[in-house]
Amino acid sequence: MPSLTDRSFSMTLSATNPDTMPNTDNAWAALVTVLDELSNDGRTVDLWWRDDDATDPSPSLDRLLALAQRHDVPVALAVIPAHTGPALADRLAASPQAVVLQHGWAHANHAPDAEKSIELGGDRSVSAVVEELAAGRDKLQRLFGDRFVPVLVPPWNRIDGHLLPHVADMGYPALSTFGPEAEEAAPAQVNVHIDPIAWRDDRRFIGEAAFADLCRDAISRQPHDRALGVMTHHWAHDEALWQALDRLLGLLAGHRAVRWPQPAALFGTGTA
Repeated sequence: MPSLTDRSFSMTLSATNPDTMPNTDNAWAALVTVLDELSNDGRTVDLWWRDDDATDPSPSLDRLLALAQRHDVPVALAVIPAHTGPALADRLAASPQAVVLQHGWAHANHAPDAEKSIELGGDRSVSAVVEELAAGRDKLQRLFGDRFVPVLVPPWNRIDGHLLPHVADMGYPALSTFGPEAEEAAPAQVNVHIDPIAWRDDRRFIGEAAFADLCRDAISRQPHDRALGVMTHHWAHDEALWQALDRLLGLLAGHRAVRWPQPAALFGTGTA
């Protein structure tokens, strides 16, 4: 794996890529302008960071956790219960910025042929799904203790609607998928809204300028009473995405218009 980048990135990239850097600098500057306008108006935006598909320690996970520590921002790891174990719990014990959410059960697709991938639904009974979710929640609680925040993150960000009442009855305080939250949903929704990977285009990073533009537009549109979520997948990052994420976190973590609530407080399971 490449070594961790440092803050010299913002100063050296223009020399290594002079043809594209002006547009990239303009995109970041536009994001800063939006944040400055919020601050000048006495407003703030709440941000949170969710990284999906964690199972075991790895160089890419180490790099993610190092970024969270460097910029002192919380990161919520959506962990797959069936495929994780004590090794991840031991690794996270040294990472105070990280908490654990429940990423379904096994991230297994149960959709009929030619339909979109889904684990929480598809061709299975409600009782089978509920049984797996309960087993996953119990396992994560045993492994991670207080670091586990009992929030359900459906694999592929999909869940059949008929399962929602059962999820609420199981005591999950919130559900986290992708996109705008449904009003008055049960359980409550605290979603992510920014994804820097083009999954239909060979899982490619959308590019630094496009990433900055996406963040700027999302912050501009986000309702003031909703937290804005950034989604990452540490195992899928190329070097350009790692660099851009470092730059984004450095910008957001240091701006007076941005707040980073602790995930437990964000989901109503604890205090900030």
